[in-house]
Amino acid sequence: MYASPDPVLTLLGGARTVTGSKTLLEAGGSKVLVDCGLFQGRKHLRFANWAPFPVDPTSIDAVVLTHAHIDHCGYLPRLYTLGYRGPVYATPGTCDLAAIVLPDSGHLQEEEAEYANRKGYSKHQPAMPLYTEDDARRSLELFEPVPFGAPRTVAPGVEVTWSRAGHILGAASLHVDAADRRIVFSGDLGRPSHPLLLPPDPIGRADVVVIESTYGDREHVDADADAVIGALVADAASCGGVVVVPAFAVDRTEVVLWHLDRLVERGEVPDLPIFVDSPMASRALARYRHERRRGSPEFRPEVLDRELFASLDITETRTTEQSIELNTRIGPFVIVSASGMATGGRVLHHLANRVGDSRNKVLLVGFQAPGTRGDQLRQGKREIRMFGREHRVAADVVSVELSSHADRSELLDWLATADGPGLVLVNHGEEDAAESLAGEVRRRLDVPTKVPTPGQRIVVPAHAGSGQR
Repeated sequence: MYASPDPVLTLLGGARTVTGSKTLLEAGGSKVLVDCGLFQGRKHLRFANWAPFPVDPTSIDAVVLTHAHIDHCGYLPRLYTLGYRGPVYATPGTCDLAAIVLPDSGHLQEEEAEYANRKGYSKHQPAMPLYTEDDARRSLELFEPVPFGAPRTVAPGVEVTWSRAGHILGAASLHVDAADRRIVFSGDLGRPSHPLLLPPDPIGRADVVVIESTYGDREHVDADADAVIGALVADAASCGGVVVVPAFAVDRTEVVLWHLDRLVERGEVPDLPIFVDSPMASRALARYRHERRRGSPEFRPEVLDRELFASLDITETRTTEQSIELNTRIGPFVIVSASGMATGGRVLHHLANRVGDSRNKVLLVGFQAPGTRGDQLRQGKREIRMFGREHRVAADVVSVELSSHADRSELLDWLATADGPGLVLVNHGEEDAAESLAGEVRRRLDVPTKVPTPGQRIVVPAHAGSGQR
């Protein structure tokens, strides 16, 4: 293969899809993998996790992470089983959360494989997990924390600086310096209006910006989230129903609880029992509480003044037995459980148990990737398949925007803080969203923009933009 004297980016995941983010940077003989995400959603994407990795994992010098969501870090244990033993650099917050989400991911995959084998609904005999909980724990030994704003040489000729992205605790954008060029990776950008975390830092100098596009084709609806959630909870309370909230275990659970806390504190909804039914969410919740108590600079100043969620009657169901007991409990109450797109985890059991009763409610609180059960519920499907059979949906299904992703205007505003980029690459978004954002970048900012295809190699030329030094 021809070796370019200029840095080369190869989109190994996250290209024209909103999952599985992986970008390989080759520069001066070094190879650095930016994010190492698991594909989720449609069947062909999930199968991509099992495909041979396109690069010899032992040839990679370092992995650098933007944050600890599974679609950005969840392939790491698989990379480990394939032979990778180099360092994994991330912020302290990301290291802490990865220590929660990766073993949980391995455990869930083992559980799902075991359940599929026991019930006989897998097409593969026997069904196998992509990696195990033990694989995930061993991969954590590779992690090395790096604070925000502290440049780190991660491989010969490659220096990385992490800046605040405001998406979840520890989330960062990466400023990568290689061969006298600066490439900035947005990671997942948070919203300026995030109720707990400070907004993303501006970009500054950049020759190339690689930007996510989860919401690249739309603006967040400015609906009153408190009003929507309040009406749903009050309705469930009046008829003895159960509100099931599929929520990502990291950050989205905290945002849901923040809204419920405000509603209860103001007396706008009854103080119902709230069950956080996800061991991973419970551990993440503990990290958020710990970081608030220590005065983390990632939090908004007003959040530091009081204990998080002090008005709520929260029970954290940590064991399988406690989770199963919820299926026999009479409402009204609220269950917040992972996963956020109903692709796996305990929330599937709650949905299977509750969606057939019209007294119950399902609250969707974020992006639902095409092909997921959450997307099917959002579209109003009256039957969804879980555990090998169809389940009738009689419960009310309501969606509200609690996304921790920046929308199109917010992405463009952040991109406008870059000093003279010569190229923008749009990734981590469905194809329509990525193409839409790319068109707006060209129109509003007059910057050359591409939407890479999966596996595409892109040479970062010298003097790509006026930001070049």
